Amino acid sequence: MSDRVDFPDDRTGDRRTITSGFFEQEVYLSSEETAAFLHELAEQLEAGSSFTISASEWEIPFEYDDPIEVEIEFGDQHDRELEVELEFTAPAGGEDLSVR
Repeated sequence: MSDRVDFPDDRTGDRRTITSGFFEQEVYLSSEETAAFLHELAEQLEAGSSFTISASEWEIPFEYDDPIEVEIEFGDQHDRELEVELEFTAPAGGEDLSVR
């Protein structure tokens, strides 16, 4: 099983792999496309502690640790809006650990 979670517009070709810095991308999907994306993400969460999110021009491989922060935000000041945010955190420590 691949650890890839592709957006519905995913096409093969050269992608920029993002492993550092800052990157932000908003996409607008139909409810069916959103459900498919979330199903793929859920399968990866059940399978292990890493996944790769990708679209046609970029990909972000990510390894994470539990717990996963789930934030729910609701507002109705201008437009009624419900926001569901998932926040994954990279494993803490150990990257610089070595034995000589």
